[in-house]
Amino acid sequence: MKTTIRRVGALPKNRRPTHPGEMLLREFLEPIGMSQAELARRLNIPPNRVNELIKGKRGITPNTAFRLAEFFDTAPQFWMNLQTACDLWDEQQSSKPATKAQRIQPYQHA
Repeated sequence: MKTTIRRVGALPKNRRPTHPGEMLLREFLEPIGMSQAELARRLNIPPNRVNELIKGKRGITPNTAFRLAEFFDTAPQFWMNLQTACDLWDEQQSSKPATKAQRIQPYQHA
């Protein structure tokens, strides 16, 4: 039996995917005129967590994803998928994966 894995939503080749913090700022906070401090207050999280997220210095955690999803009526997976795309791109751009991949022998189906 041969298993086929489709590449769905492949990573961009020439730019980093949009960081969840940039998406939060541009698509959610700015359109409604909400400040970072107000969002932090409403989510019951420290203001520096929101600020670091928006500046791209911090990633989305599952806890933050659930809070944002509840507040903005989105799915936590939306926020986690944005973060995962950035994490995968960052790893792909490092020299580590290429070196590791050269040592991996693909599984041969019988």
